[in-house]
Amino acid sequence: MKKVLFIFTFLGFLISEGFAQQNDKSPELNNPKSWSLILIPDTQNYVKFERNQPILDMMMNWIKENRKILNTELVLCVGDLVDQNNNAYPDGIKGDQTSTQQWKAVSRSFGKLDHQLPYILSTGNHDYGMKNSENRYTQFNSYFPVERNPLTSALLVEMAPNAFGIPTLENACYEFKPRHGQKLLIFSLEFAPRKAIIEWCKKLSSQPKYSNYFCIVLTHSFIRSMLKNNVPIDTEPYPLPDATYGEQLWKQLLYPSDNLRLVFSGHVADNDEHKGHVGFHREKNAAGKTVTQMMFNAQREGGGWNGNGGDGWLRILEFLPDGKTVQVKTFSPLFALSPATQHLAWRTESYDQFSFDLR
Repeated sequence: MKKVLFIFTFLGFLISEGFAQQNDKSPELNNPKSWSLILIPDTQNYVKFERNQPILDMMMNWIKENRKILNTELVLCVGDLVDQNNNAYPDGIKGDQTSTQQWKAVSRSFGKLDHQLPYILSTGNHDYGMKNSENRYTQFNSYFPVERNPLTSALLVEMAPNAFGIPTLENACYEFKPRHGQKLLIFSLEFAPRKAIIEWCKKLSSQPKYSNYFCIVLTHSFIRSMLKNNVPIDTEPYPLPDATYGEQLWKQLLYPSDNLRLVFSGHVADNDEHKGHVGFHREKNAAGKTVTQMMFNAQREGGGWNGNGGDGWLRILEFLPDGKTVQVKTFSPLFALSPATQHLAWRTESYDQFSFDLR
């Protein structure tokens, strides 16, 4: 009996050790010739509380420190950079930082990547109006001007006018040439894009010189989570005129396009559990090509709306040398920081660790 107990104890030890080693493993590429893109979810709940801001700083430091290990060439953020765009009086419950403090905090965090990596940002509903898209005014352009990060501005192809007729990075197109695979054209579109922006994106992406490019759309709101069947969002309760939401964005821009093939969005938190923060869907466009749609958010994880901001979750997208395969991993530098929590640093569910192809 003692021998049997010993064997089971020993087997349990081996299994637990193997599990720990797998989950404590530091990020690395599956193929050293790959390159990676880091996808950052909504940052609003990191910056609305002073206590949470160091977590976002740590995430950026981790990206910078690991850029050579992961051959990171690009960083994208899905928007809602702040929780309130223009509010000088936080209530101390849903946040203790003024909008100016929030913008300064997110600017400081991304500043860690300036001159280190190009990063492309989308603007979300909370980045407009007073608190939540009451209008199209945003402070984004004051904190993220064109010339801020030369590695980003070097990729810039064109900007479209914002709602006030001023060309800004709210709507911008970037050309990116990775170390292998197709050349990329990346469009960052404002929250609920106006019709003029849809036409601008459609016209630019369809130019003959970009016919062989693989085009990416980065916009804040597009599909719902897997809890809501990953469906495009049909409408939202914001008083914005001339607004295009997910379902219309698909019908008017993505479906008719020949080369808009990958969409990144955030915005959605259908509940506090992780499944309510992630979505993934693939559908054919009019040309019969697959359009991959990925929603990634984390803002209600780590304690809900007023928790720690999102447990530090990031997505690592590894683009393999075959030019078509992308491997997705979901990782938290926050959990990885301490030996006591390293076993929590990787999400290995099928919807957090998977691959897809660009064909």
